[in-house]
Amino acid sequence: MKQPRVAVVIPCHRVRERVVSVIERIPASCGRIVVVDDACPERSGEHVAAQVKDERVQVLFNDENLGVGGATLRGFAHAAEDGADILVKMDGDGQMDPRLLPLFTAPLAEGRADYAKGNRFHDLEGLKDMPWPRLLGNAVFSFFAKLSTGYWNIFDPNNGYLALNAAVFRALPGGKIDRGYFFESDLLFRLGLLRAVVCDVPMRSRYAGEVSGIRAVREAPLFLFKHIRNLFKRIAYNYFLRDFNLASIELVLGGALLIFGLSFGAVKWMESAEAMMTTPVGTIMLSALSIILGSQFLLAFINYDVQMVPRTPVAGLLRGLSRNDDGGEIDDGEIK
Repeated sequence: MKQPRVAVVIPCHRVRERVVSVIERIPASCGRIVVVDDACPERSGEHVAAQVKDERVQVLFNDENLGVGGATLRGFAHAAEDGADILVKMDGDGQMDPRLLPLFTAPLAEGRADYAKGNRFHDLEGLKDMPWPRLLGNAVFSFFAKLSTGYWNIFDPNNGYLALNAAVFRALPGGKIDRGYFFESDLLFRLGLLRAVVCDVPMRSRYAGEVSGIRAVREAPLFLFKHIRNLFKRIAYNYFLRDFNLASIELVLGGALLIFGLSFGAVKWMESAEAMMTTPVGTIMLSALSIILGSQFLLAFINYDVQMVPRTPVAGLLRGLSRNDDGGEIDDGEIK
């Protein structure tokens, strides 16, 4: 079987001291290394061009800072145009071990997944090296990512070590994907709409006093807002526009009953309190029954949603559609 062509994209911004070491440790199985200087004030791209003699390396320069997502998307587009089959993002700060590259590309090369991402939470021993603010933040937003993306089977959604099938990348609406630190989570949301298969790759990150570019106090509210926005989009797309099924009814009934039970109960409780009277048993039962039934309907919806995690890779289908769109002819089940 023909080996897929692998390209590693390294977005660079203030990583001059470490990026060369990262490049030097990338395995020979990688056929192309695309370094994207994202208007780096340290001139990381020029430093790589001067210090690295590896023929696999190409350096791209952004005239303005596009953010980690924007730089990565530009690198992916360049590598895909250059003929890469698997696109890998690896940060230039040295926290991601380049020797793990085969673990990320194997699920895609074997047709088991469309997208592979790192998971720093798989090995509990490795968590002791993670600063506790990052540990807490990743745990909280991993749960919100499950809600907003529909990938209930993964964790550590903001992990920047990832591999993506080039055919799937071409099917993504690149202009709509977040350019900033929400890039990885928003990419998962878009992959979910394509029904792409995502898998976790256990890994450890190395922390050596690097200063993170993320400002937690400023970014956390934005992350929360974007997760909620994507949640409503996903529900609308998957359960009311693309399809309308039993789960859609469970969601509507569950939400309506829960809201009615809570609001009705609160209003009647306040009325009884003001009148210095005991709330009638029938009123209490009506409120409680609405809340119980609403909760049960919503739990049934969540259970259905969990079961709907994509399990069949779409890369082959998307690749076939792309070839046909480019003028291929379908004959006897094959695209020529």
